[in-house]
Amino acid sequence: MGADQRPLNEVVFLTVAEVAAVMRVSKMTVYRLVHSGHLPAIRVGRSFRVPEQAVHEYLRESYVGVETA
Repeated sequence: MGADQRPLNEVVFLTVAEVAAVMRVSKMTVYRLVHSGHLPAIRVGRSFRVPEQAVHEYLRESYVGVETA
């Protein structure tokens, strides 16, 4: 098990609505990220659950810094 992986009983899963609230985007945007593979998720019945850590990693990797002159 890698340093960034935790046992499943310790993983916090978020609903699509919760992810949308954290990212301040629409639920449709979250669904697009999941379906495109940019945001990992598991399917539970007809809904998706996204590991909280995956949301933070996605945001960290997507961060765009502004350089000052």
